[in-house]
Amino acid sequence: MSRQSRVIIENVYPEIDNGRYYIKRVLGESVTVEADIFGDGHDVVAGALLYKHQDSKKWKETRFSPTENDRWIATFRVEKQEIYHYKIQGWVDYALNWQHNIERKIQAEQYVNVELLDGVQYLEKLLKNAGSKHHQHIKYLIGLFKDEQRYEEAIQEALSDRLHDLFVEYPTKDFAVTYDNNLRVYVDRKKALFSTWYEFFPRSASEEAGKHGTFKDCERLIPRIAAMGFDVLYFPPIHPIGEVNRKGKNNTTEAFEGDVGSPWGIGSKHGGHKDIHPELGTIDDFKNLIKIANDYGVEIAMDYALQCAPDHPYVKEHPQWFRWRPDGSVQYAENPPKKYQDILPIYFETEDWENLWNELLDIALYWVKQGIRIFRVDNPHTKPFQFWEWLIANVKKDYPDVLFLSEAFTRPRVMHELAKVGFTQSYTYYTWRNFRHEILEYMEELSNSKGAEYFRPNFWPNTPDINPYSLQGGKESIFLMRYFMAATLSSNYGMYGPVFEYMIHAAVPGKEEYLDSEKYQIQHWDWNQTNKMTHLITMINHIRRDNEALQFTRNITLCDTDNESLFAYYKETEDKSNQLLMIVNLDPYNRQSGWIKTPLNLIGVNEGEPIIMHDLITQSSYTWNSEWNFVEIDPNSPFHLFQIRRPKVYRSGNGYQHPS
Repeated sequence: MSRQSRVIIENVYPEIDNGRYYIKRVLGESVTVEADIFGDGHDVVAGALLYKHQDSKKWKETRFSPTENDRWIATFRVEKQEIYHYKIQGWVDYALNWQHNIERKIQAEQYVNVELLDGVQYLEKLLKNAGSKHHQHIKYLIGLFKDEQRYEEAIQEALSDRLHDLFVEYPTKDFAVTYDNNLRVYVDRKKALFSTWYEFFPRSASEEAGKHGTFKDCERLIPRIAAMGFDVLYFPPIHPIGEVNRKGKNNTTEAFEGDVGSPWGIGSKHGGHKDIHPELGTIDDFKNLIKIANDYGVEIAMDYALQCAPDHPYVKEHPQWFRWRPDGSVQYAENPPKKYQDILPIYFETEDWENLWNELLDIALYWVKQGIRIFRVDNPHTKPFQFWEWLIANVKKDYPDVLFLSEAFTRPRVMHELAKVGFTQSYTYYTWRNFRHEILEYMEELSNSKGAEYFRPNFWPNTPDINPYSLQGGKESIFLMRYFMAATLSSNYGMYGPVFEYMIHAAVPGKEEYLDSEKYQIQHWDWNQTNKMTHLITMINHIRRDNEALQFTRNITLCDTDNESLFAYYKETEDKSNQLLMIVNLDPYNRQSGWIKTPLNLIGVNEGEPIIMHDLITQSSYTWNSEWNFVEIDPNSPFHLFQIRRPKVYRSGNGYQHPS
């Protein structure tokens, strides 16, 4: 910084940990940057936002606009994947300052001949900076300002918008200050922001009860999943399952003959993380499944679980990657109160950490080369942050399309740190946010805090690990309500497919775990079965695809109600071409009614002007013309999904307009 600089830049937003981490966007999104930019005295201060893609040599520039109290704002749009850099410049704009001062003196009817001559220096600098198309006009102004006989014409030109616009477009930036804390934005493909996940166990895909499913069986289910509107099919681990300490049904520590074990107990005599469970099929079968899914617009997401069964090949080949106890054993993995006797944790503090890291990276790259572009990462919070930052960066260096979902139901700071180091999406606490005030607070955090710049939520109402207490009663209205909010609050959502779809709810007494859990045994599903939930899932998934406002999370506005059992929220696209209002009855047992405050200012209408509220679920329409509107919702159909439309206006022969 030059000692002659007079501008201060501070309170920059977004900036994550002084530039230590990048913010996140997807293709086509905008980045809005704010900063306090001010200087001493009363001179005119200006600012510019500079940005460029990592592969570009030239910076693009857009000017900051002042808001209030020395706060400035500017926006740019990202159009390519990977890293964009941005920085902020601020300067005292001596040319604009000159124009501002001469304007005040002219308004005070002072004679400004000297001031006109003083302005010539700024015109001469403008002549050097401006494009050739402006040279003739600038030269004309220089001559005019020097010609005392043409004073009246000169002061008109000095005050002109044309000159002001030239000074703005071609600033000299004398003694400019640059704020550059390695500010970056990582740009992903659009699926990072908008995705719809369905999870099932491939081994349960067989048409024949009791028979181990295969990838060939999964092929049969792809059209059904695609028709329901899902675009990501997530499989638990597909690798060989350990036989030593294998878990039995319902997580018992003793397995009997025929018990298949947990897929997360990875590794056996049949291989490890780069191998496929022999009963599922071959690598060619898996690659063919990926291709068939892609043909239907569905991506296969793979589980990336870094732990080993006691008989995993790594245990013999690389014993230094595990922490051995004095009795010659390795402490099995724990996530209190859960115990995983069939899993050995990897010892990341090993002296052989570089070879370990490279091997774990090689696992990910191996599957990427087979066609995988999405990983759901198991328990990443039990591995070092620096490892994940290194691994994700190295994968995305050559494969920027790869997405990583963090499965970390843990402390908030840990979940956020994982998002900072590179995870594309994150599981959330949505599963346990049931009451209106809890959901309000959580959505406010996810959409309006600094964390919203890097933490992309993925809402799951259930998982194979979590059978929430709220669902254990099996009441249909609760399943419907929890599904609807997951699918409309967050642009990314997922479900543990057949279990949620068929409202399976039997639990281990006193625990949020499924009884007869599919984690430890094969289930047989009637995939031809349909119900109210199946139909609504299909309908809402297609509504999500057709309504761009549901393809974002941060665009939410939470609406006031006079009834704590009613939860209302509004979403719109940036250009307001798609506007939606969702209202949910949070009481699964009783009909609830009340008044909803409609955000007329965002919708763009005044009190008294009619709007058509078209329910995309029932296809019913209502006309509202007030800020507060009455609704009544039955728990058997516990939500409205209104698309907001304007009435058509017809013009009669005498010119009178009236709405339809």
